[in-house]
Amino acid sequence: MKKDYLKRLDLIRVVSCIAVLFYHLGLLKGGYLAVCTFFVLTGYLSIVTTSRKAEFSLKKYYISKLKRVYLPLIIVVFTTIAIISLMPGINYINLKPETTSVLLGYNNFWQLNANLDYFVRHISSPFIHLWYIAILLQYELIFPIIYMLFVGKKKKRRSLKKMIPIILCTILGIGSCILFYLEVKKGSLMPAYYGTLTRAFSILFGISLGLIHVNYKPLVLKKLSSVFYLYLIALIALCVFIDFKSPLFSMSMIITSLITMKLIDYSTLSSENKTVFDKIIHSLSSVSYEIYLIQYPVIFLFQDIAIDKTLKLIAIILITLVLSYIIHFALNIKKKSKLKVLRVLLIIILSLISMFGIYKYIIAKDYTNDIKRLEQELSNNQELIEKKRKEYAAKKKDEEDKYQKELEELTPNKENIEKYVRNLKVTGIGDSIMELCIKELYEEFPNGYFDAKVNRTEAVANEILKDLVSKNMLGDVVVFNLGTNGNGLSTYRDEILKTIGNRKIFWLNATRPDVKIYNPNLIDYAKKHDNVYIIDWVSVANAHPEYIVYDGVHPSVRGRKPYAKTIFDGIYKVYEKELNAKKEKKIKEHEEQEKKKITFVGNDLLVGLYDYLKDDYSDSDFIIDKKLTYKELKNQLESKIKNKELNHNVVLVFNNKLSISKTEYMELIKLCKDYKVYIIDTSENLNINEKNTTIIKFNEKDYLSVDNIHLSEKGNKKLKEIIDSKLKKE
Repeated sequence: MKKDYLKRLDLIRVVSCIAVLFYHLGLLKGGYLAVCTFFVLTGYLSIVTTSRKAEFSLKKYYISKLKRVYLPLIIVVFTTIAIISLMPGINYINLKPETTSVLLGYNNFWQLNANLDYFVRHISSPFIHLWYIAILLQYELIFPIIYMLFVGKKKKRRSLKKMIPIILCTILGIGSCILFYLEVKKGSLMPAYYGTLTRAFSILFGISLGLIHVNYKPLVLKKLSSVFYLYLIALIALCVFIDFKSPLFSMSMIITSLITMKLIDYSTLSSENKTVFDKIIHSLSSVSYEIYLIQYPVIFLFQDIAIDKTLKLIAIILITLVLSYIIHFALNIKKKSKLKVLRVLLIIILSLISMFGIYKYIIAKDYTNDIKRLEQELSNNQELIEKKRKEYAAKKKDEEDKYQKELEELTPNKENIEKYVRNLKVTGIGDSIMELCIKELYEEFPNGYFDAKVNRTEAVANEILKDLVSKNMLGDVVVFNLGTNGNGLSTYRDEILKTIGNRKIFWLNATRPDVKIYNPNLIDYAKKHDNVYIIDWVSVANAHPEYIVYDGVHPSVRGRKPYAKTIFDGIYKVYEKELNAKKEKKIKEHEEQEKKKITFVGNDLLVGLYDYLKDDYSDSDFIIDKKLTYKELKNQLESKIKNKELNHNVVLVFNNKLSISKTEYMELIKLCKDYKVYIIDTSENLNINEKNTTIIKFNEKDYLSVDNIHLSEKGNKKLKEIIDSKLKKE
C-alpha cells in the first residue's frame, strides 16, 4: 500500500462521518446515505488489510476486533447508562432490552421488533444509531469464514479461480440490492433499512472491490485521478438532497455504494504529498468510529437542555469530538509512549464509570412484557378508533342529510304553501259580507266550513264556536268578518280566544265600520295576542272601488273572488313567515350544535388518551396518526376545512415526537382562524396570544408510561381532567 493511499480514504471517511453527524443533528436530510459508504469501506478494508498479513490467525483477528470495535462500544454504552442514571429527568424505559441487543449484536432486529423508526425526528433512545454497529458485529463475526472461502491460503491461483469469489460476491450483492428495492417498494421501509440481508449489498460490493485490488489492479487510469473529487461531490450532493421520503430513496442507497467503490478506486491513484490539511483529516478519520458511537448519546442528553439552538449544536459537536479523542487516546496505549500514565489514568476513570453503568444495567427492570401489554391495549384502541371514526362519518352524514331535508321542507315554496293553505280546515264566521262570498270561499278552501248571517255581531260568535267545538267541527284556523254591525268589545273577543285555544285567528277589518275606532282597536288587540292576525280587506277595497257596491260595504260580483283571495293571501303570508321563522330557528339551532362539536387531532399521545375521552366525547371526531408530521397535519386540516368537515372546536394533542415550532403553530392557527383552537402544550414553553386559541399546559414527563411515549393511567386521567375543565369553561 502506498504511503499516501490512506489520505483520500481518510477524506472519504471524514466526509461520511460529518454527513451522518449532521443528519442526526437535523442539518442534512440525506446524511443517512453515508452509512452505505461505511459499509463499503468495511468490506473493502477487511479484505485488503487481512490479505496483507503474512498469515491469517482467527484468534488474533477476533482479539483485534474486540479491542478496536467492541471495547469502545462497551465503554460508550455503559458510560451513557451511568450518566443517564444520574439524571432524574430522563426516563429511558428500554434500557435493559435495548442495551442487551446492542451488546449481543442484534440491535437492528430489536429495533424492528420494537417498531422503532430511524427516520422519525424524536430522540427516545441514545442507542437508536447502533443498529449499524449490530450489522457490523454480525459481519465481523462471519468475516473469517468469508475470508477463508474467498481468499484462503496465500498461494498462486489461476486467474479464473481468482474471479470466482469476485463474481460470487457481486451476484450476492446484486441479489441483496434487489431484495432491498422490493422491500422498499412494498412499503417495508424499516425492514429494508434495518435488515442484515437487505443492507448486505454495500459490504458485498466492498468485498468484491477488495478482492479485485488484492488479486488484480484498480479499475481506473492514473491520469484520471482527479475524477475522485467529482465522485466526492456527487456523494455530498446525494447527502444534501435525497431524504428518506424521496422516490429515489432505494436507488440512492445503491448508487451511494457504487460511488464509494469508485472513490476507493481513485484513492489508490493519489500521489500527492501530505499537507497540514491531510494530517487534520487523518486525525479526524482515526476517531470516526468513536465519533459515530458517541454522537447520538450526546444528542440524547442535550435534547431537553433549554439553550439557544445554535449554541446547542456547537456544544454537541465539540463535546462529541473531545470525548471521541479521549476514548481513542485511552484505548490505544503504546508501550513507549510518554503519555502512558495519562492513558492508564483515563482507562481507570472510564472503567469505573463503565462499571457503574454495568451495575445500573444489571439492576434495571426489563419492561418488555409491560410494553407489549401496553402495545396490545393501544392496538385495540387503534382498532376501536378506526371503527368509531367510520361510525362517526356515517352518523355525521345521516345527521347532515336529515338536516338538509328538514331545511328543504322548511324552505318557503309557493306551490307547497298554497297547497298547504288550500287544504287547511278553515272555519269562517261572518255577517252578510262573508255570506255573499261563500261560493268563492269554498273554492279557495275546499275543506273549510263557513257560517255567515246578515247583521251578525261579535256578541253571538262565541256561542257558534262552542257549538262547533262540541260537534268537533272547528277547523285549524278561524276567520272572522264581523265589523259592520256594531263595535266589538274586548270581553267578547276574550271569550272567543278562550274557546278557540291555540288555533290561529284571522280577523278582517271593515270598510265602513259602525264605529270609527273599530279597526284601530282590532289592530291593538292583535298586537296583544300572538295567534291573532289582521287581514287588510280595507286596503284592497280602497285600491279597487269596483270590488264594493254602492253602500261601500258589501262586495260586488267582481269583488267576491278578490275577497276570498285576500283571505287566502293573508293566511298564506302568515304561514310563509312562520315557515321562514322555523327555518331560521332550525339554522340557529344547527349552528349552535355545530359550535359545540369537537375534532381531536393527535399522534401517540391521543391514542392512549382516546380510551378516556371516547365516552364523554362520543359525538366528536378523532383524527389520529402515530406517524403524523407537520406537513401532513397541515394538509389534513386544509382538506377538512375545504370539505367543511372540521368541527368548530379543534383540539391538538401531540407529544414531543411531533416537533412543531411556534411559527408552525401560528400557521395552523391562521389556517383555523374561523375555528376555536386548543393546543395541548407538552413542552410548557409555548406562548401564543390569539383570540381563537387556548394553550393548555401539560407536563407529560411527569405522567409517562413504561414505553416513555404514551401516558400512564394517571397521566391520561389528569390530561382528560384538564381538557374537560377548559372545554366546559369556554
